[in-house]
Amino acid sequence: MTTALIWFRRDLRLADNPALMAALEAHQRVVPVYVHAPDEEAPWAPGAASRWWLHHSLSALDAELRERGSSLHVARGPTLATLRALLRIHDASAIYWNRLYEPAIRARDTRIKQALIDDGIDACSFKAGVLFEPWEIRTGQDQPYRVFTPFWRKARSQLQVRPPLPKPESLVPSAGKAGLRLAELELLPRIRWDRGFHEEWTPGEMGGHAAFDRFLGSGLRDYADARDRPDRQGTSRLSAHLHFGEISPMQIAWTLEERVHQAGDSARSAGAESFLREIGWREFSQHLLFNFPHMPEQNLNPRFDDFRWGDEDAVAIRRWQQGRTGIPIIDAGMRELWATGIMHNRVRMLVASFLTKNLRQHWLHGARWFWETLVDADLANNSQGWQWTAGCGVDASPYFRIFNPVSQSGKFDPRGDYVRRWVPELAGVAAALIHQPWNDPAVLEATGYPAPMVDLGASRAVALAAYQQMPR
Repeated sequence: MTTALIWFRRDLRLADNPALMAALEAHQRVVPVYVHAPDEEAPWAPGAASRWWLHHSLSALDAELRERGSSLHVARGPTLATLRALLRIHDASAIYWNRLYEPAIRARDTRIKQALIDDGIDACSFKAGVLFEPWEIRTGQDQPYRVFTPFWRKARSQLQVRPPLPKPESLVPSAGKAGLRLAELELLPRIRWDRGFHEEWTPGEMGGHAAFDRFLGSGLRDYADARDRPDRQGTSRLSAHLHFGEISPMQIAWTLEERVHQAGDSARSAGAESFLREIGWREFSQHLLFNFPHMPEQNLNPRFDDFRWGDEDAVAIRRWQQGRTGIPIIDAGMRELWATGIMHNRVRMLVASFLTKNLRQHWLHGARWFWETLVDADLANNSQGWQWTAGCGVDASPYFRIFNPVSQSGKFDPRGDYVRRWVPELAGVAAALIHQPWNDPAVLEATGYPAPMVDLGASRAVALAAYQQMPR
């Protein structure tokens, strides 16, 4: 009986798992393993919120494996030495995994693959977490795209959906010794700040598909408009499930094609195409990270290397992190993030604009805070998103486009429902004042809500002046 390892990373599902399927087709026994080695992902090892999700996702995967007669062998790194030990323990002659594209992980995986091949091990990797490999979509000059619209136009024209690969019905149990208990990885917080997470999320493959089914049933028809409304449940809430590979982009694309487009419902088809375009943004972020691996740390637009950000202000950054800026929509977003590990995408743009332009703090301060607090923290999406709003990325919102949080709040949260939910001290404030309660000092005195930490108009003018002074 030949044995192979299936090395799980951020592909924590059994369905539509190319590495798992290939291993099962070639070997009689497949041993599922997970190796924890966060130091090898430095400086962007998973943050606290991501670790919470990872713990519960691994637990869900292990439960599904046990239902099929197997289990997840949990181990701790360094990865190459640990994989070599696991190969010996289980008398395995091959190892299979699905590819990741972050610079540190990609370099590590390349070294591991070559080392194992040199050992005489069959080491095979597969595409599983993207619709297109990051090197597949190129311009006519064989260059990486730097603008989303032509990237997605070409990618969409080349997209060929396929039926998702099935889950295995049963697995041969491992003959080797058991691994670590999941709790030994110490992924969960010691101070219970995660209580709100349990109310919001069900990590794991089943949770991902349940969220997708809910979205298909109630959110797709109005998605193009509702996705911008933080006061509504208008988004898919799939970002963390996608990041951890509990559902694949191909499963989503196939389902949209089979259940929506072919049904002939024009409204749902429009929503499906709008949603698929958002999956395209995720693809674009992976494309950028692969082709510009400095993106998490350095400006994609080198002009901004000479931009004069404001002096680092630890007090201002802390007030922003805690949702005590005195701007209701900003505070609502930051408090939602802390309580649930997520923030509505429209509000993410607003809080990022406020930090980088009204407070004139470097975008890396925001990227690092999001990395620590988002359950869906993804290096490609996070880096690209912050650079987009800060104006220093490719295909970025221009720096001089400074979101007005008051007008944005009034447009996308017109009755103030989102603000009232996350800034409860303002729950009783009338709609006319909910977005700018400082217009009535009595409201601030009665509620204890702080006055704005900056004047929005004056801080906007300072930011624009700094932009004008940037060398051309």
